[in-house]
Amino acid sequence: MNPAESQPITAVLPARNEEGAIEVAVRSLAAQPEIVEIRVVNDSSSDRTGEILFRLAAELPQLRVIDPVALPAAWVGKNHAAWLGAQDAATPWLLFTDADVRHLPGSAARALAHAAATAAALVSFSPQQRMETWWERAMISFVFLRLDARFSYDRVNDPHAADAAANGQYLLIQRETYQAIGGHRAVAAEVLEDVALARRAKAAGIRLYFAPGADIAETRMYTSFPAMWQGWTKNLYPLMGGTPSSAAEELLRVLPIGALALFALSFFYPLAAVPAAALLFARMLRYALDLRRHRFSVPGILYWGPGLALYAAALVVSARHYSAGSVVWKGRTYPVRP
Repeated sequence: MNPAESQPITAVLPARNEEGAIEVAVRSLAAQPEIVEIRVVNDSSSDRTGEILFRLAAELPQLRVIDPVALPAAWVGKNHAAWLGAQDAATPWLLFTDADVRHLPGSAARALAHAAATAAALVSFSPQQRMETWWERAMISFVFLRLDARFSYDRVNDPHAADAAANGQYLLIQRETYQAIGGHRAVAAEVLEDVALARRAKAAGIRLYFAPGADIAETRMYTSFPAMWQGWTKNLYPLMGGTPSSAAEELLRVLPIGALALFALSFFYPLAAVPAAALLFARMLRYALDLRRHRFSVPGILYWGPGLALYAAALVVSARHYSAGSVVWKGRTYPVRP
């Protein structure tokens, strides 16, 4: 028997005002033979998302659309939608994914194969990022390189290491495992629900597999600068440790303080500009190598300066949000804690 035939998947897709991306996401899921049911939870959308889903449901027999009545207190909207979508699913696997993700042909079979090869009950991939504007190329590339530095795939996949992480854009988990760790109900108020689920799973002794996903899926996370800014200022502070000291350490790592100090000194001692330029060149060369290693466009080095500035500013603003105790996302305000 084909392993895929004995391991069907239910895909759960929360959607809130996703009219520009939802059809591509749903059709890419429907094209995966292993995905026998697609549950889209239309989370109080005010745009054409519901209309598009109604049309698709008439065409795709595996699509089920769920409309929540209201968001309960102490829940993040995405977590509540994911929890609702997972209820009563009977398949061995659940795939939680986002409405802006396009799943590549054969990706579900490849994900199941990775799960079998690694004996993992939670499999997650970081999709290929599609970027069309200068501000996406500047900030998103910078952010993902910093995330790679903080969350090592090897350490996450090592059952003996404490490190745990996952990407909610593609999170495949055994249904029994999901239920055993409490599912999204156990992380109801968490803004970083994917990392929180991974930590709960690893703490319970469950094997994780986390990897790059260029052959699994692609996404364009943000189509406007305000949405991108709101998204990263919501997430960066907890991603980078969630404490003032961890945020300060991260800023010290990324800011070229030595080069800037030498450039300032060059106003009095002109020769100091030489080592300052050398330090900046070395920093940019390392960035270019990291871009190449992570399959980003190497000419993205031209955006290193703007990317650094946007990243540092977003981290500071994110820290201020968490200090104030709330973040805003898609028209809702959520209480947060570091």
